Amino acid sequence: MVKKLLQVIKGLKRPRKNLYVLTPLVIPLPSSPLVRRLNRLLLITQIRLALGKVKEGPTQIWSFTPDVAYTLGHFNEEKVVYYCVDDHASFSGYNKAQVLQDEKELCHKSDLVITTAMVLQEAKKDWNPNTILVPHGVDFDHFNRAVHETFSCPKELEFIPRPRLGFFGLIRDWVDVDLLWEVAQKRADWHFVLIGDADSSVELSKYRSTPNMHFLGRKKYQDLPAFCQHFDMGLIPFKVNELTHAVNPIKLREYLAAGLPVISTPMPEVKLYDKFIQIVETQEEFEKAVEKYLLESKEDRRLSIKAMSQETWPEKIKQICSSLY
Repeated sequence: MVKKLLQVIKGLKRPRKNLYVLTPLVIPLPSSPLVRRLNRLLLITQIRLALGKVKEGPTQIWSFTPDVAYTLGHFNEEKVVYYCVDDHASFSGYNKAQVLQDEKELCHKSDLVITTAMVLQEAKKDWNPNTILVPHGVDFDHFNRAVHETFSCPKELEFIPRPRLGFFGLIRDWVDVDLLWEVAQKRADWHFVLIGDADSSVELSKYRSTPNMHFLGRKKYQDLPAFCQHFDMGLIPFKVNELTHAVNPIKLREYLAAGLPVISTPMPEVKLYDKFIQIVETQEEFEKAVEKYLLESKEDRRLSIKAMSQETWPEKIKQICSSLY
């Protein structure tokens, strides 16, 4: 909360020449009709003030969250895009009925709905016939540096023996840390390295006391290729539930672009890449997958790397624009 308030206080930021970032002040009580009216006023006012500081031109609204429909029509916007990357109604702590109501309204008001998983496309297309499936892209040139450049071992990894089984991303209640812990208990010679912030939904004390489990916290995006180069494989240990049924993990493509073998639990979107990765459900299957990869030559990664070179973000933007205009 303090971090968010500090972002609000900083006002409109300009991290790049043609990119502006605004963190608006809103009250986090979406179920209250009074608060929703107040938030509508706050958002519209703050966005208008920010737009006034930016060079004039056509305005489009692209929303990655479903709760902005009540602000539409106040910015003379030429296009409205709902970019749906998650089943928001399935997140723990959310009011499912309210989220679905907001999402339905936003879909109806959008010129285009972009979804990143088949289950999301099926769920939204009845609310907007112009709903398309565009799986996530990858910053291929960035992560492929792990294949073509030589990086010094990050200092945090220097004293962690190999094999290093790596993960990066948010550590939340959908990450099956217990699965990793069970394997770590049996295979003390394998070291699990998790990069990313954890919140109160995951209690890490039990895992931190395990000698071959290492939690390094958040790292800079530009440093991830170096970590990938010094990992032996990339992990996607997500619990399989209603939320992750609609997840299309970006890290899957990032691992593959970096030349890493990948082990994942069986989510529908991940299964589409089963010829490139190992999909596991149990502790025993996980162990066998690691053993297989430890014996495999890095030359076997060429096909997956080539496939990722075709899934870049510019290619995804081309696909989106062909449906938007």
